[in-house]
Amino acid sequence: MDTLTAKSEATYATIIEAALRMAAAEGIGKLSLGELAKRTGISKSGVFSRVGSLESLQSAVLDEYDRRFAQEVFLPSLQLPRGLPRLMAMVGAWSRRAADEGLRNACLYSAGAFEFDDQHGPLRDRLQQGAVAWRASLRKTILQAVELGQLRPDTDAAQLVYEISSLVVGLVHDSRFLHDEHAGRHMLRAFNRLISTYKSFNDPE
Repeated sequence: MDTLTAKSEATYATIIEAALRMAAAEGIGKLSLGELAKRTGISKSGVFSRVGSLESLQSAVLDEYDRRFAQEVFLPSLQLPRGLPRLMAMVGAWSRRAADEGLRNACLYSAGAFEFDDQHGPLRDRLQQGAVAWRASLRKTILQAVELGQLRPDTDAAQLVYEISSLVVGLVHDSRFLHDEHAGRHMLRAFNRLISTYKSFNDPE
């Protein structure tokens, strides 16, 4: 990699990092090329030449958010056996991340869902696609647990995904809005109680 290319990539990374922080603090709908130029010390034309339109910037920010989320929450679970162990790991890592009040772990999808729930457009579509993709991963893991006999055969995977997601939304509300330091513990207790109702009677765990 030549020096010019390395510098260009470093500048792009700086822009995306600043945009992530801005989106986490103020909402992804509040991103602007002009404000990013001020915060990074890069000219507005320099920002535009690297990220293109505002829509492209928002998409790039969500792509980077997804990459980090997968790295911290999803990929580590793949090191565990299929089914319930993976599901427990996914939900545990997700809840720890959601309970972290730092901007680095602010959930752009939870915030974006409320910010754009009654709007239409590419950004809402992109947010919806990301949320649906994550729910699909949870559903697949739940179905594996059913196939392996770890969860009851009559388990409604879509219902369980909904219940888990609702618990995490509640966690985000209590930890970030109410600043309840016990929110993470409350959520995991609720999840453990929930999952116990779905466990197979044949599962020794």
